[in-house]
Amino acid sequence: MRFKQIARNLLERYNSKSICKWEYTHPNPFSIKERAVEFAFVFRIISELYPKRILDVGTGTSSLPHLMYLGGFDVTAVDNLKEYWGGRPVNRHFHVLSDDIRDPKLQDQFDIITCVSVLEHIEDSDRAMAGMFKLLKPGGSLLLTMPYSESKYIKNVYELPDSSYGQDKNYITQSYSRQELNRWMEANGGEIVEQ
Repeated sequence: MRFKQIARNLLERYNSKSICKWEYTHPNPFSIKERAVEFAFVFRIISELYPKRILDVGTGTSSLPHLMYLGGFDVTAVDNLKEYWGGRPVNRHFHVLSDDIRDPKLQDQFDIITCVSVLEHIEDSDRAMAGMFKLLKPGGSLLLTMPYSESKYIKNVYELPDSSYGQDKNYITQSYSRQELNRWMEANGGEIVEQ
């Protein structure tokens, strides 16, 4: 058993080092991506509210929980590692607990929950929202980023006739509307403070 753990640790270190070196030697071509806007929003809100405990939902490969941790916050990260990621660890920045936000096993409550570009990939978003509200302290804040259009819900943007991306993806990307926001707030006793 000890040998397996040592081998796994060495492999993870090698993979992290190799990935970091590859990223350094293959910089992204210049293109504006939404992460800068999303992370700026998250950090603006947490710097205003200065919460004690933060839950990051659907962390995947993101460095967001590590960056929040470096800011001095008590951070927990969760993702559906079994169903979505095939059970393998995927994050080299932060420890991610395997939990399904549609039916969370966590018993803790958090001052802030972040869910950055994740909800659109969860088909049963009503259950996911209920799971997040269940883990939110009374008076807490839920920070969401997602594709949105005020008047029209789209079940999967990759299926649109003029979509130039995503047809080969094994997940959906929904675009939400005011109707979904209102339904989530009403069902979970929430209110939209800022949009």
